[in-house]
Amino acid sequence: ELYDRYHIPIMITENGIGTLDELAEDNQVHDQERISFLQDHIKQLQLAIKDGVDVWGYMHWSFIDLLSTSSGFRKRYGFVYVDRDDENIKSLERVKKDSFAWYQKVIANNGIQV
Repeated sequence: ELYDRYHIPIMITENGIGTLDELAEDNQVHDQERISFLQDHIKQLQLAIKDGVDVWGYMHWSFIDLLSTSSGFRKRYGFVYVDRDDENIKSLERVKKDSFAWYQKVIANNGIQV
């Protein structure tokens, strides 16, 4: 609708999902909910492009877990988990989530989901 009305290129600058990510027993974060969310949104971008919308880019929010003003560290938004919570700084170790590897492949394939 926006493109039909204004005929200017579209760039998605902040799109993501806050989920209750936790480290699993294998010291990994299995965030399938984030991957599914992104799959759905990227599919819609592909359909828009197919319909002629001039899409310049898509930027996920965010690369690394961050402090949310409304939910602290309870909800996490990034591709990289930070080991801390609202009360404890903990180790601050960074762990690449499953979505990190998935999105890396999407980028390498110019948006084609494998």
